[in-house]
Amino acid sequence: MAQVVTIVVIDDNQGSLELLSIALARAEVEVFTASTPVAGLELVKKLRPRLVITDLVMPGMTGLEVLEEIVRFDPSIDVILMTAHYTTETAVAAIRRGAADYLQKPVKIAILRERVAALIESAERRSRTQSSASGEPREFEFEGLIAQSSQMWDLFAMIQRVAPHYRSVLIHGPTGAGKDLVAAALHRRSGVSGKSVILNCSAVVETLFESELFGHVRGAFTGADRDKTGLFELANGGTLFLDEIGDMPLPTQAKLLRAIQNQEVMPVGSLTSRKVNVRIVAATHRDLRAAIAGGRFREDLFYRLSMVELSVPNLKDRREDIVLLARHFIQKFNQEFSKHIESLTRRASIVLERYEWPGNVRELEHVIGRACMLAEGENIDVNDLPAALTQSDEPGATNGVAAPSVLDEQERRLVLEAMRAANGNQSEAARKLGIGRDALRYKIKRYDITA
Repeated sequence: MAQVVTIVVIDDNQGSLELLSIALARAEVEVFTASTPVAGLELVKKLRPRLVITDLVMPGMTGLEVLEEIVRFDPSIDVILMTAHYTTETAVAAIRRGAADYLQKPVKIAILRERVAALIESAERRSRTQSSASGEPREFEFEGLIAQSSQMWDLFAMIQRVAPHYRSVLIHGPTGAGKDLVAAALHRRSGVSGKSVILNCSAVVETLFESELFGHVRGAFTGADRDKTGLFELANGGTLFLDEIGDMPLPTQAKLLRAIQNQEVMPVGSLTSRKVNVRIVAATHRDLRAAIAGGRFREDLFYRLSMVELSVPNLKDRREDIVLLARHFIQKFNQEFSKHIESLTRRASIVLERYEWPGNVRELEHVIGRACMLAEGENIDVNDLPAALTQSDEPGATNGVAAPSVLDEQERRLVLEAMRAANGNQSEAARKLGIGRDALRYKIKRYDITA
């Protein structure tokens, strides 16, 4: 039997309350309403609902003030703000302060139901990741991204929140971490009708940047024997993804800034500008603030791009995702190579989890792809992995890898000692071990450590 989801709706307009109650009513949802912010907050503290929907402009207290009170009380409660005076800037500002979504009044019922269902599903999936360290990779998939760590599910939640509203997003993260997948998820969740167009700024010759972005007319320069449509126009009504924006030369940065600000482009050699409606997603592995200080990146362009900033963590900082991702890649390469590999041996899993992964998820994918080609049995074992992963100076190593049973016992003992020293407090034990709380939970489940 499905668990009942509690929703509180706060609005000083009685007609709006009745409409939203009817729109959200279904067997597994219980809706409570309040016509004042004070009464609404009392309901929130009494019921601890899964979701709160509140108007922005109300007498006595604004929706933003209601949001702040709820975030202080219980940040796990999702809050949707509604307003008749919608702007992208106020939507993003509300989301930065903790709102799960921001809708324009009069609210379209279909959109409301879609957003509420997505938030409920996201909450349920976060709950499942906290209670399970195993399972099929597809159970932990979000728009092509696979993860069970809290860092990544926080990122997924932020993507879901900002996607319908953003005009520009800046994604930070190391090479190989999946910034392109985050950009693709933003586009798919945005609901725009246009397509996503990609430009890798590190692969473009400096003299051709302007033509790539804005296009050119025939005869604009030597070799321009026909008109060319630029990427801005190709992405009109959709998203332009500028990968490795930190590699864009300064003169092009100035022209890009004008195009974003004015939402219009002028092809090289043309005297006529063309209007466009394009969302911008930029990504970089560089420290753009340091590049600004060094005169290599325009400060005004940075602030225009970074209306919303998202960060993709290193794989080594979310080790609980490594084996899950490896199983996902095994499934992928089984199809590609017509193999029937079931999974990883226990000692192969340990080797993968202990490696630092300087190349992040991309390196893990390559390693598993190689292993799938080489593996002759039903499981990938240590001997199927590259030597770089199995080299070790630890005493008692076999093929460069310390015996898994010895490593397991050492780690299990360390976890036990930390838990005892912290009197069972997982947060304190994780701090003592120098790992995240999710990583500690993963180890507790792996080694079957009970109270």
